[in-house]
Amino acid sequence: MQLSAHPAVIRFSAARSVVVEIVWAVGSLWISASVLAKTPYPNGHWREAAPLAYWLLAAVYLPFVLRRRYPVAVLVSTAICIGTYFTLGYYHVPAVCGMFLALYTVASLRPRRVSVRCAAVSLLVLLWGTRLAEPGLGPLSVGFVTVTTTVCWVAGDGSRRLRELTRQLRLEQEEKARRAVIAERIQIARELHDVIAHHVSVISVQTGLAGYVFSSDPPTARRALDTIGASAHEALDEMRRMLVVLREDGTAPAEEVPPEVSGLGRLDELVRRIGAAGVPVDVTITGTAYALPPGIDLCAYRVVQEALTNVLKHAPEARTTVRVHYADDEVRVRVKDDGRGDGGRSARSLGSPGSPGSPGSSGSGQGLVGMRERAKIYHGTLTAERAPGGGFEVSLCVPVPRTAHAD
Repeated sequence: MQLSAHPAVIRFSAARSVVVEIVWAVGSLWISASVLAKTPYPNGHWREAAPLAYWLLAAVYLPFVLRRRYPVAVLVSTAICIGTYFTLGYYHVPAVCGMFLALYTVASLRPRRVSVRCAAVSLLVLLWGTRLAEPGLGPLSVGFVTVTTTVCWVAGDGSRRLRELTRQLRLEQEEKARRAVIAERIQIARELHDVIAHHVSVISVQTGLAGYVFSSDPPTARRALDTIGASAHEALDEMRRMLVVLREDGTAPAEEVPPEVSGLGRLDELVRRIGAAGVPVDVTITGTAYALPPGIDLCAYRVVQEALTNVLKHAPEARTTVRVHYADDEVRVRVKDDGRGDGGRSARSLGSPGSPGSPGSSGSGQGLVGMRERAKIYHGTLTAERAPGGGFEVSLCVPVPRTAHAD
């Protein structure tokens, strides 16, 4: 999922980039002009610097302010000015750096078919400048400009390819995260569907009971009607949450099988399964336990399941504690391990939905995304981080409506 940068941040970044380019262009011109001014002039070898030489250097370096926006045009302008500079016979060294920089910019910002042609033009201009080399240094100068031109092009082309690969990788990661969120929402929606089906079944049974005893046993009929009303209310709440999930994105693949509905009532079974896999788990339940709404119950169970799966994958020798606290208006779940067998990892990623040995355990590394989606649906919070004393800790806090345990 991608966040857009604030317009003010974008404008500040653009302004800073322009300032950097101006400083770069002016600094390059000042250095080149200083080199030209301090260079001795052998008799009959190259011309003494004149105002025109400085104007040509300014025409070479000042357009670099626009080199990222118009790289090819800046290179063509640079080649013309440097070619003129060489033809007039001025000292060649202050100008060649401008040609190298213009070529690197084109190679880093434009496709290879364009940058190769620009590299050929740059090499021809620089070879023309080697005629100004001091006696005896002609072949060395030819080799130098040839190698340096090649290096500049390779470096720029490599920078472009690295930038493209980085952008592609970022897009793939965003797409993977998006697909993980969609898949998790689909799974949550299907689980909520099962919960709603349960409520509808209860309503159907209680309706039949109320009709059967309506005249003969009014108190029983009244209790059945109360149960029908409570079940319908919970079913509507779960349906609203499911619609929020399905509005966000996507439709479910037809071939997937709806997962089995679970809850904290199956926590002992989950702990035994994890213990059989080699991870000792201690469970502590505090507060007065009460029946949670089915969706919240399932959310808490899935968080414990994912956290224990994470311990099994990344720290199989760790001792783990699971704490469930029932408060009046919320339920809190914490899963913490001591880090033994962690292998020195500084961070972990939760696996995908499912438990060890279950079909849902694919190990895609997107489980944390799914757990946060679950917590968000029920207005809860989820944290997953390194514990201060070592190990890893996953905590969930979900508000529970008071009507859920009023009885």
